[in-house]
Amino acid sequence: MQRRIEDYALIGDEQTAALVGRDGSIDWLCLPRFDSGACFAALLGDDDNGHWRLAPKGAGLCTRRAYRPDTLVLDTEWDTDEGSVRVTDLMPQRDRAPELVRIVEGLSGRVTMRGMLRLRFDYGSVVPWMRRADGHRVAIAGPDSVWVRSEPPVHTWGQDFRTYSEFTVAAGDRVAFVLTWHPSHEPRPPLCDPFEALRSSVEDWQAWAAHCRYDGPYRDIVVRSLIILKALTYRPTGGIVAAPTTSLPEELGGVRNWDYRYCWLRDSTLTLGALLEAGYLEEAEAWRNWLLRAVAGDPADLQIMYGLGGERRLTEYELPWLRGFADSYPVRVGNDAVEQLQLDVYGEVIDSLSLARRSGLPFRPHMWAVERALMDFLSTAWRQPDEGIWEVRGPRRHFVYSKVMAWVAADRAVRALEDDPRLGGDLAGWRAMRDEVHREVCERGYDAERNTFTQSYGSRELDASLLLIPRVGFLPADDPRVLGTITAIREELGHDGFVRRYSVQATSITTESTDIIAEGPGILAQSSSVVTEEHAIDGLPGGEGTFLVCSFWLAEALHLTGRTQEAREMFERLVGLANDVGLLSEEYDPVAGIQLGNFPQAFSHIGLVGTALALFGSEQAG
Repeated sequence: MQRRIEDYALIGDEQTAALVGRDGSIDWLCLPRFDSGACFAALLGDDDNGHWRLAPKGAGLCTRRAYRPDTLVLDTEWDTDEGSVRVTDLMPQRDRAPELVRIVEGLSGRVTMRGMLRLRFDYGSVVPWMRRADGHRVAIAGPDSVWVRSEPPVHTWGQDFRTYSEFTVAAGDRVAFVLTWHPSHEPRPPLCDPFEALRSSVEDWQAWAAHCRYDGPYRDIVVRSLIILKALTYRPTGGIVAAPTTSLPEELGGVRNWDYRYCWLRDSTLTLGALLEAGYLEEAEAWRNWLLRAVAGDPADLQIMYGLGGERRLTEYELPWLRGFADSYPVRVGNDAVEQLQLDVYGEVIDSLSLARRSGLPFRPHMWAVERALMDFLSTAWRQPDEGIWEVRGPRRHFVYSKVMAWVAADRAVRALEDDPRLGGDLAGWRAMRDEVHREVCERGYDAERNTFTQSYGSRELDASLLLIPRVGFLPADDPRVLGTITAIREELGHDGFVRRYSVQATSITTESTDIIAEGPGILAQSSSVVTEEHAIDGLPGGEGTFLVCSFWLAEALHLTGRTQEAREMFERLVGLANDVGLLSEEYDPVAGIQLGNFPQAFSHIGLVGTALALFGSEQAG
């Protein structure tokens, strides 16, 4: 069976997460954290790289599946010739030891169940030593130890480095399995009551979801997206990972496979806005506090992403023993984009802290000190070329969106000082910077002939990030240049009504360089040159799908320009791309009709929530 990304559902405990397939197989799980090595890695290889299947004997895909309302508790059901059965999967919230609970319940008749467990540590590369102890199957290798038990006990046996189980359930029978991880040098943690864990998990998730103050159309999918954002939060620190997976491809069979199990600063403003407007102040404050800790240090060393606790070293390497999802190789761990210069993140951080201050989140004394330090650096650094919002691995350029976000940084800093002069800062200098950036972008980043802003200075290419120009306040939504940009992006980057983030084809780029030349002892002169070169935009082969968050941005931009009916129709199409349990990946291929990229993707769900709030926030359901 050819697997699809959208065939999976997510369960998690706000510290890590697992992907469960329609066939009852858990094919991805990293323990104990999102960024730890996977003990189930079949998602990126094959069954021998680790998985846990629990389903009726001889059965294939499930008959139906769904989350219990407003929870992350997944029910998967099969109707067979012998009867019907349900498998309920969850990961209870924890203080210390991560646990995976699977409960089998007979619904009718008598159904024989078959389980197959392959534990493979370190992304499927290490076969553990297995033994029996205290009614458990125990797997140990290096630092990892996993204990598996059933309640009540069922027949299990080992064969070919796998653990099998087989048992029969009648209507009303329940059999629970519990998988517990802990460091191999520590004693086994206390046993979990799986049935109590189910009850409390349902209650806890539903109580959390009830705090959502959005009550407009599409509330179910909005709440589902908020639950996904909550599930992708690393609760000990408040950081939110971009996705729980690595290397799910942006093109099947291609090389655009990246590790997204880290926290991007770029997501900060949109995430804060969505959480605050939906009523989740505690989560918004935790994210803001994570942000302040992560960016502490020399502003020149600001990174675009950090680890779950604010770690800075995210060295990228490949896993040659994994063939990749749908043979999309290489499989990567870590992300070298952490070394890139992306000037837009300075604007996003300052905009986030400004939003937090305006929204009434508790004040932190060092917040303004952080903003001042970032502005002191950006006041000169904004003139540099960078790698841009999409982390291109080609040459640096003067990306227009990066300059727009430098303007946002200056604008928010100026407004803060105007509101409260006691904060202190270079008000005149920041005003001058704001004006200079605005003037330069409008002169060098705008193509008057085509009436559109361009991806970078001297380029004819477009970029979907330019749809955010009215949202951040750089120009009003009714400005002819904004309207022209929206039209051009729809025409040139549109695909079947959705939006690509940029063109991946080679393009002509005009760049300016200035060299210092020695003309004699102690005499220096400047030499300027203009060069036009052919470059692939991102320095990578192959292509990718339409980008879901960019498509949500287009819907919101249409709404801001008064085309609300078009925006709502587009939003409805985008919502229709979610899989059967409401999850979205990073990208979508309109030709093949499949999701692409890491899954589920926080940015896509943030885009869904933000666009729904913009389109329907003032309406009541019904």
